[in-house]
Amino acid sequence: MVEEIVKEINLFAAEREWNQFHTPKNIASSIIIESAELLECFQWQDPTISDVVEDIKLLESVEEEIADVMIYSLRLCSLLGRDPIEIMRAKLEKNAEKYPVSKSKGSAKKYSDL
Repeated sequence: MVEEIVKEINLFAAEREWNQFHTPKNIASSIIIESAELLECFQWQDPTISDVVEDIKLLESVEEEIADVMIYSLRLCSLLGRDPIEIMRAKLEKNAEKYPVSKSKGSAKKYSDL
């Protein structure tokens, strides 16, 4: 499933001859920009999950920005020859070591403060 969407993303870029612009720095910049647009969906408000799900217009905006972040993230993985599932699993393992359940359960503290 992930491989299929990565192929679609790569084809999308290739058809438009955008590969020349898709440097690691440019893609990373685009991830940051789209992440900021995702955060903008919540600017000056702090909705609950239910609030977001029930507000169709807000939910659509959030989905669009999540999609942009994910597309650019998958594109960067593809350009670097990295498997996104593998790198996420590796990061989860590292996080599990930094945030053991016994110390982090119910806490928002950073690992260095646990």
